[in-house]
Amino acid sequence: MDKKIALVTGGVGGIGSAICKKLAQQGHFVVANYAIPGTETRYLANMAAAGLNGGATALAFGDVSDYDAMGEMVAGIVKDHGPVDILVNCAGITRDSTFRKMTPEQWHLVIETNLTSV
Repeated sequence: MDKKIALVTGGVGGIGSAICKKLAQQGHFVVANYAIPGTETRYLANMAAAGLNGGATALAFGDVSDYDAMGEMVAGIVKDHGPVDILVNCAGITRDSTFRKMTPEQWHLVIETNLTSV
């Protein structure tokens, strides 16, 4: 397989980190998306612990539920690294509560992040 640019949304935690690691092991340049500003240092440490070095990976900030922000993020990736060849939609959130206790805001946030963003 030729080296490709891979974008993994939600690529800095749990399943997303494992996917990033596998793609990097396959020789791809991996861009891991994250959505919490000011946490870059922690995410870089997590990536290093997962065996992802800076030469094979990059971070890209963006809220997947914000259509315009995602367009800007992808434009930045293309400018800095080249076109995205592989996309893994792994971003997801939960608001742990029973359905009857969820607020409409919590419900919409989960739906927008987990479904609409894709």
